[in-house]
Amino acid sequence: MIGIHKSIIDLIGNTPLLELTNYEKQNELEAELIVKLEYFNPNQSVKDRIALAMVEDAERKGLLKPGYTIVETTSGNTGIGLAAVAAAKGYKFKVYIQDNVSIERFKVIKAFGGQTIKLSEEPVVAKVLEETGGDFVAAIKVLEKEVLSKEKDIFFVNQVSNPANPETHKATTGPEIWRDTNGKVDILVAAVGTGGTVSGAGAYLKAKNPDLKIVAIQPGPNSLPSEENPEPEEITGVHAFEGIPKERIPATMDLNIYDEKFEVETYQAYEAARAVAKSDGILIGTSSGAVIYAATQIARRPENKGKRIVAVLADTGLRYLSTGLFE
Repeated sequence: MIGIHKSIIDLIGNTPLLELTNYEKQNELEAELIVKLEYFNPNQSVKDRIALAMVEDAERKGLLKPGYTIVETTSGNTGIGLAAVAAAKGYKFKVYIQDNVSIERFKVIKAFGGQTIKLSEEPVVAKVLEETGGDFVAAIKVLEKEVLSKEKDIFFVNQVSNPANPETHKATTGPEIWRDTNGKVDILVAAVGTGGTVSGAGAYLKAKNPDLKIVAIQPGPNSLPSEENPEPEEITGVHAFEGIPKERIPATMDLNIYDEKFEVETYQAYEAARAVAKSDGILIGTSSGAVIYAATQIARRPENKGKRIVAVLADTGLRYLSTGLFE
């Protein structure tokens, strides 16, 4: 880092790549396992990228003006990124947040001056979530139609439908990986949240090397709600994108970009996150643990001997200290 910056927005992106040399040895991996540490963003997650991109895109289009309030629905990290960007740019911020996220996320958003509202506290949204078994995309549509459409001087970010989400990964995350590996990358592994990272970074890297493989991570069957297990311990930040109705898939997820889906259960994500903390001294969240688990299994395949796998680790484990991740 050179010189003196004037705003935290100048610090977003250009996160480092790290080879997990100790983890590779302990697991006898014959492929290179390189991780992109997105917790080096100023607010410790990959969502800083899209927060800035979506806000500045709205400013250019005249959708966000001085005095407006930025509004979003989120499971946490996007809210934190938006709250920080809003503070840096002088906007108010309000977020409708899922009830089951860690307490750290609520506190960080409030620290930045943001207002947090639990989705269960908004009656029309709570009703949709109950009736649909937790359909977050449907809940957002109802919130926008029944609540936000009646408010003035707001900009609703809507990350699951906002094209600036994948576009910023195409413009930044993908090029950074290509640059820092000198174009030597064989496989990209990333979790599917809103689909922005997989879709955007994947599109850039595929354009550079059509033979590059994209692996998208989604929860395993035991980590998804079912009649037998209506409230499973889900992997925060990893969303399903196959085997569910198309209308529940975020518009920001390009279903044609990935070569393989890989299912990971919550306990596997936990084990991997704990292992890499002890082996290489990096503290990551559950979605990143899922990515590490998947990348490890992929690295063990005979056909991947000598190949370079780049895994995108979305956020810091410091957001999960109140959960069971590191118990």
